[in-house]
Parts: sequence; C-alpha cells; structure tokens
Amino acid sequence: MKCNVCEIGCAINDGAKGACGRYTVDGGKITELFPHSYLVVCPISAETMPVMNFYPGAKFLQISTSGCNFDCGGCVATVCAKEMDADSTAMKKLTPQQIIAKAFELECAGIAFLMNDPLASFHTFLEVAKLAKENGLLTGCSSNGYFTEYSLNELAPYLDFINIGIKGLSDADYKGCGAPSYLPVLRNIKVFYEKGVHVETACMHKKGDEETALRIAEAVASISKDIPLQVMRFIPLDDADIEGEPAIAESEKLIGRMKKIINYVYLFNSPGTDCINTFCPACGELIFERDFYGPMGSKLRKLHIDGDEKNCPKCGHELKLKGAVAKRSFDENDFEGGYPFTRALEIIEGTLAAIGVRDRKKVIKCWEDVLVDGGLPRFHGNIQSFDKYADTIKYFGKLTGHEEGARNLTQYMRSKIDIISEGVGKLTEKPRVHYVMSSPLFALEPGRLENWLAEMAGGISVNNSMSFSGRPGMRITAETLNGLNPDVIFISSFMHTETDEFYSLCEKHGVDVNAVRNKRIYNHKAPCFDFGSPRWILGLMHIASSLHPEIFSFDIEAEAKEFYSRFYGIEYVARDVNRSFAKPSRKWEYSLL
Repeated sequence: MKCNVCEIGCAINDGAKGACGRYTVDGGKITELFPHSYLVVCPISAETMPVMNFYPGAKFLQISTSGCNFDCGGCVATVCAKEMDADSTAMKKLTPQQIIAKAFELECAGIAFLMNDPLASFHTFLEVAKLAKENGLLTGCSSNGYFTEYSLNELAPYLDFINIGIKGLSDADYKGCGAPSYLPVLRNIKVFYEKGVHVETACMHKKGDEETALRIAEAVASISKDIPLQVMRFIPLDDADIEGEPAIAESEKLIGRMKKIINYVYLFNSPGTDCINTFCPACGELIFERDFYGPMGSKLRKLHIDGDEKNCPKCGHELKLKGAVAKRSFDENDFEGGYPFTRALEIIEGTLAAIGVRDRKKVIKCWEDVLVDGGLPRFHGNIQSFDKYADTIKYFGKLTGHEEGARNLTQYMRSKIDIISEGVGKLTEKPRVHYVMSSPLFALEPGRLENWLAEMAGGISVNNSMSFSGRPGMRITAETLNGLNPDVIFISSFMHTETDEFYSLCEKHGVDVNAVRNKRIYNHKAPCFDFGSPRWILGLMHIASSLHPEIFSFDIEAEAKEFYSRFYGIEYVARDVNRSFAKPSRKWEYSLL
C-alpha cells in the first residue's frame, strides 16, 4: 500500500514500515506507529519558532515528537529527527486533551509542532490541531512541506500558520534528503497560501551558493511578494564541512539583493545583524527590532508601532502582519523552546565522547536519564562551573561504565585549571574583558560559562556587570560598551567574525575602547573551544595566554593535538572541526557494535 502522508510515497506491506519508520499498514489503513508520544512539550515565543509576521511576541505551546520523513546532511535537529528512539523512555505519552489543557494552563495563544517534521507524526498532529481549533487556539507548524494533496487538504482547515523550509530548487537538492523532487514543495506553498493559511518560508545560505537563495526568493515572490522568507546562514553541524559557512557580512549582502525581489526577508544565525528586524517594504522604516536568540531563533525586543497597528507610521504602507502584538513578552527557560533543546543534548553527547563513549545506545541512555525527571534546568546550571561539571562528568562515567575515562578527563581539566589559578593568584592587575558573539555590540549574557572562563583566566568580566537576560546574549549600544571600556574583547568560538572584519565593525558602530585602540581582540583557535563540550579547557588556556602572555604561554595547537589523541583517540585536524557541540570532528563515527 502506498503511504499517503508525504510525497515520497513509500510502498508499505502489512506489518512493515515506511522509510521514515513512523508508519505501517494495519487493516488496510496507513497508521502511525508511535502516536501521541512527545519528546518536547514547553512554551515558546513566535519569533523563536520562528515566525516573524504572525502574532508577534505571542506565546505558543511547542510540541515535538521524533523522526522525520527527510534525511538531510548537517541537520540542526539531528537529535530529535534522527537519533532519539521513538520508543525512548524520554518520550511522554499525552492525549490531545492533555496537550490542549497544557496550552491553557500556560496561557498560550496556540500550539506549534516544531523541530522534527509533523509529517513524521501526521495523525497525532491532525488530532491535536482539530481539538485546538474547537477550543479557540491557534495552530501551526514548521515543515519541509512535503505533504501529499490528501494530507494537505486534511490539515489545512485546522492550520493557522506554517513555516516551510525549502531545501533548494532542483531534484538533486531533494534527492540528497531522500525525496524525489522539489516540485511538491512549491505546489504546497501556493496551496496553503491560497487556502488562507499564514505562510512563511525558509532557506539556507551556504557560502558560494547565493544564486540558489535568490532563485528561491523569486519562486516565493511568484506566489506572493508578501510571504516572508527566512534566510538561515548555514551553521555546519554534524558531518557538515566548515567551509560551507558564510561570513555574516556575506549573508547580509545577499539579504540586500533579496529585498529587491521579496518584501519581507530575515537573516538568522547572525548575532548583531540588523537584517533580523522588520522594515517597511515601501520606505524602509524600522518596525520591529529583534535579537539573535540561538540557532534558528530570534527575540522581539522593541516595537516602533502600536500593538494593533498594521500600517507604517512613516508612509502609511499596509504591513502584512497577522494578529496583534502580544501585550507581554515571554522568554524561554534555559534549554527550553526551539533548538537550544537539541544543543543541550549535544552538550551531553560531547561530554560522553570525551570520556570514551562510542556506543550510541549509551548516549541515548544519558539523554533519557536527564530528560525523564525534567533535569535540563539542573544540567544547565551544572555546566556553568567546573566543580559541578566535574560531578556531572563523574555521574555520566558511572552511568555508562566509563568511570576511568571520566576520572582521567576531570583530572586533566583540573590540572590545567590549577596551573592557571596559581598564575592568576600572583596578579596585581586584571584587564577588563568583554565577551561577544560575532558583533562588538552583541554581548554574551551575564553568568554564562564564557564570562566565567574570562575571570578564571585573570580577567574582570564586564558582561557580568551588566543587567540583562538573553539567549545567548543581547545587543547593547555603542555608548554602553564605550562606557564599560574593556581592555580585551573575546569573540565566541560558536559564532565568530574574523578579526579584520570585527575591527571594521567597531569603527562602523563607533566603538572606541581600549581593546580596539590596543589591538586586543581575539578569536579562538577552533569552533566550540569555549562552550558546549569539555574542549572549553582549550579555550581557557587560550584566554589565559592572551590576557597574560607574561605568565602563560600555552601552545593551543599542541594542547589540542594532545587532547584529541588522549580523549577522542583521533588526530586533531582543524579543518574538520565544525560548530557541533556533540562531535569533535565532522568525521566522527560511533561504533557499530
């Protein structure tokens, strides 16, 4: 029997499974194998989902299951799309009625199926969407858009919004994800739009492939120039090559070209950019200001129109915004809401890799251990200081039978910390340190690990003197930064900017501080050397050597080679290290045993 859920159209025999592993045939019907089984149920804001022109600032209940009908390389949601077992103990069984009740309990405006594709749990989502509509709740999802005409027509009457990710505009692009053609996606965008569903679209910008993004903009504009297009600056994760990541300035230049094609274009994964804001397409007036808010997310910060206003305050142009702006802003907790959840599980995986775990089943066991008792907030706190992190490493070592690996790792990290602590204890003066992500004006949130590393290495964190909350930080003004006058600036290794370009940004924004005057702005030697895995110990050594070269002279290249050999059992090759917290190399593989 041919599956009617997505256009891949698997032929499934009785009792067998389709390619996605989520459907079978029972009694002559396509049925879902793991219905009403959720990995994530938590509140999330509209821009974090993300949707940009739909009920700005509104709070929704995020629901995520596991699995996907696509198999895309470098997937940002690998953990829930590919790696988490559908029958894991971390999955929660909830009826549609319980989901609706949770939405009302948390005062959500609606329900959104996010992270993995609803096409992997179509019947579950359809039941929830129907009940949500009956109860006056909004309903939406993010999807690859590979609906059949049947599944689209079944869902559309109960759907208020959808964000459709476009993988490319060729059959080859889709065959790389396990699908035969790109044409169903364009068809479905058009049909959803014509049925009155609020449609937003998304595409990737890979370095050197600007033409594909421009062609996607033209294809979306041919349906309507008012359909928002979200451009995701490519973040190389999993097995993706770091060479595919464009600089933020390159992506901003692309956005400038796309704005001539389509009215609402947004740039994600780019801290500090103005291209995440909403501007009037007629006169360019600033309407909404936003911040980068983790991978694939943003956060509404400031309005330049009244909450119910739908016209530009400068020229009167009708803005294509649906729904009123929320009266209260909502900030997600730590690892909750959107893709930071997957980053949390990657951090656990990255820790396990460094103590010698090569069995994916043991990784999943640790994920389940943290998730089943709501332990993510506790885990988030435990990675912000070494002593608590060391206890966590030891716990995972015991849980997986890798006590010796855990002991060796914590002893190694402690030995380096002791060397640095001894040297810092002799200091009479400490430089003021500003920690940023990509832009001089995007300050990392006070209390984050990176700021703690700066202080442990003999600096005074100016970030910790600020009062704000963001994830992972917030944009500040040049006046604020100039008032803080840091002596040194460190750029996060997760999303960095080359130092030459960074100095140009300082000049552009009017940043005039000691760090700029004295040329003391530093990048790390490789991605994820200051957060996300035990590799932050390499970042700590680099920070110490940069702040106090008269005391510390760590050879980070040599230290990295030793660390990789000793704890991963592989050679350190800088070009193979990407933005993944979980995997020390894009060529990293688990044992097949």
